[in-house]
Amino acid sequence: MVKTRIFGSTGREIGEIGLGCWQLGGTDWGALSELHAQEILEAAVSSGVTFFDTADVYGAGRSEELIGQFLKDRKDRPFVATKLGRANGMYPSGYTREAVRAATEASLKRLVTESLDLTQLHCVPTEILRQGEVFEWLRELQAEGKIRHWGASVESMEEAFLCLEQPGLTSLQIIFNIFRQKPAIELFDLAKAKGVALIVRLPLASGLLGGHLSAQTVFAAEDHRSYNRDGKFFNVGETFCGLPFETGLELVAELRPLVPDEMTLPEFALRYILDHDAVSVVIPGSSRAGQVMANAAAAGHAPLSPEIHAALRAFYETRVASEIRGPY
Repeated sequence: MVKTRIFGSTGREIGEIGLGCWQLGGTDWGALSELHAQEILEAAVSSGVTFFDTADVYGAGRSEELIGQFLKDRKDRPFVATKLGRANGMYPSGYTREAVRAATEASLKRLVTESLDLTQLHCVPTEILRQGEVFEWLRELQAEGKIRHWGASVESMEEAFLCLEQPGLTSLQIIFNIFRQKPAIELFDLAKAKGVALIVRLPLASGLLGGHLSAQTVFAAEDHRSYNRDGKFFNVGETFCGLPFETGLELVAELRPLVPDEMTLPEFALRYILDHDAVSVVIPGSSRAGQVMANAAAAGHAPLSPEIHAALRAFYETRVASEIRGPY
């Protein structure tokens, strides 16, 4: 079963391996049937996963709806984090008190709950974060009981530091993995000191660190790994962590000799993240129930050695950092 960690200032224990639910929308990662979605959610709960991360924009609300249906009659309800700010005309300049309230009400309805566990700003423009009004609107909703906690999903360290200045911030969601190590260098100590939970997305770099992709892999036209490789539709960092696909494959090949014999590449990648105690939860996505169970198993491995961590830092600094595109 998945080990637990305290989720920042909430005091709540959650499984350190969660479930990213972007794929449940049935868009951006290829089609996914409702049956397969329910199988994935069931496998997650059965494996000890107690944290789901979704957003109102995933499948135009479909991901939230499927989670709401799955959890409707469950007593052992996981902690459900959702996001707002990229749907319903808000992005990039439609952020108003009314829009944030309407998005929250819609998520409450889809998730079949009276109060959201966590609402996160969903990669909203840096200037919106700098202006700060949006945080006041979240505080209002929190005071009304419509949301219990609020946080932000960010693209860059600049955005992360802006959010950390806001009183009441519960969590930050960031991209962090073997290919994207800057947060460990610049952010982790401050977030930990402030008691802010860190949610790690893209732990397997859009599948690169899953170990099964090759130059012959063909992605569906509706898969963002096909249409957003160069950031034509949203931040390139959300697709293969900003690495050109071919470069990513080369880096994976160079990385493999560091993987201990008792681990698979994805277990190794997840274990690397879990070795950082500032991290509250890692949210790999899964398109199959078996993937969910395999990801959960990574938590059972012992921490990586200091020598491996040193080698991974050198690998990042000498081979990876200069290849990353997009805000970081």
